[in-house]
Amino acid sequence: MPNDFNQSIIDQFRANNGKVGPPFEGARLLLLTTTGARSGERHTTPLGFLADEGNARLFVIASAGGSPRNPAWYHNILTDPRVTVEDGAFTYEATAAVLDGAERDEIFARAVEADPGWAEYETKSGRTLPVVALTQTAGGPPDMRGGDFLKLVHDAFRRELALIRKEVAESGAGLGAQLRINCLNLCQGLHFHHTIEDTRMFPHLDGSRPDLAPVLTRLRDEHRVIQDLVEELRKVVAGGGNVLAEVERLTTELEAHLDYEEEHLIPVLNGA
Repeated sequence: MPNDFNQSIIDQFRANNGKVGPPFEGARLLLLTTTGARSGERHTTPLGFLADEGNARLFVIASAGGSPRNPAWYHNILTDPRVTVEDGAFTYEATAAVLDGAERDEIFARAVEADPGWAEYETKSGRTLPVVALTQTAGGPPDMRGGDFLKLVHDAFRRELALIRKEVAESGAGLGAQLRINCLNLCQGLHFHHTIEDTRMFPHLDGSRPDLAPVLTRLRDEHRVIQDLVEELRKVVAGGGNVLAEVERLTTELEAHLDYEEEHLIPVLNGA
């Protein structure tokens, strides 16, 4: 893609914590920063990605839009696999590794199942498109105040849930491997986030802000309701059934919960 187009996507991504407009509106995007193989300069590229189960790794594909040549970022990681990843909520250092054999084919098949355009790119390019795994090595959340960071994490959940709702609605009777992974990762992420709140943030507020007791009681109760819905979604994803209905139930409950928590806790966490 032309540099000016890439830069406009990068600017939107950073200004809106991972959210961009057309033509990539509603897509899973990350920013990958590599070190130039020749120049030694840092270069950032917006890329679509797939997640691994448990979000242990992210996968990107060196499609170059179907070009017969591999993209510059791919040549860069062959020379220096140390990269920086921005996902909208977190920025971290990672190691890039090119997959081969059965593992590469499995991940690429997942990509094609989720979006047939990848197969079209491969046919158009006349080459086997490389699949690259990104594994975090260091880094984490941005330097933000508590309430601002809470909103950032919540918006990431909202964005992922909206994508999953769309994907499930479009999947028909089937539920592909990548969509199953996306659903399970959402379940895992919600469970982890609420566990951190229940064991760290809420106990701290219990001691420092006793006036928030009714709010925290409601939030804890809602956590239990959401966890039950998460478990139902896990079961349906694993065993078949009406996934869309479970996703819609979770969406309704979670969006109301996030809105209530932000209304009452963001001013407190930001010291208002």
